[in-house]
Amino acid sequence: MTTESLSSQSSAPQSSAPQPSASQSSAPVFDAAFQAQFEALLRWRRDVRRFRPEALPEGLLERLLALAELAPSVGLSQPWRFVRVTSPGLRDKIIANFEAANAAALADYSGSRAALYARLKLAGLREAPEQLAVFAELAPEAGQGLGRRTMPETLQYSAVCAVHTLWLAARAAGIGLGWVSILEPRAVASALSVPERWCLVAYLCLGYPEEEHLDPELEREGWQDRTPGQTRLLTR
Repeated sequence: MTTESLSSQSSAPQSSAPQPSASQSSAPVFDAAFQAQFEALLRWRRDVRRFRPEALPEGLLERLLALAELAPSVGLSQPWRFVRVTSPGLRDKIIANFEAANAAALADYSGSRAALYARLKLAGLREAPEQLAVFAELAPEAGQGLGRRTMPETLQYSAVCAVHTLWLAARAAGIGLGWVSILEPRAVASALSVPERWCLVAYLCLGYPEEEHLDPELEREGWQDRTPGQTRLLTR
């Protein structure tokens, strides 16, 4: 952010009204057209599992990650840590991790629900050209502990905010993102040789989607319908 210097009082007319700061005076106005586009962005954000194999344009991933860095964080700690996984050997370990966790998850269901689960495509680990492991640093120096004494889990929440910001930025650029949560976190951390105080928050697949849908895949496949938000609002 560029900070403009203030003019001296001797060269500027006196005024009793409060003067806006540089950041206040440069704030954009988000008009109705932008708000409509933003709503469309939210509605079209999908958890993508089916990717085309072509690589992302040079520099695009770095630009998306720079936008993710604008996410809010507790105490301005920015605890998110991104690991770009490119090694075929490491990707094979992640796939093996997923397959073991997925088999265990299938065992939790029975009957028609188990049959439906078995048909679902729950990850794009074999196809996605880009893969990111997202960790939360559990003891970052940044932020000096502000805001997390009674709720230390806000570090992980902050990393989730970065993931969501990345998700929207990717969607706006026509890139699909899929969040793979059917993994054993400690095995992922061990495979990627990250510091012990890093906690896995997400494993992400990114690439151009094979197809575009407004409705979530789980809804389309009959696993779960979206419910109205009013059912989750309480007033006290």
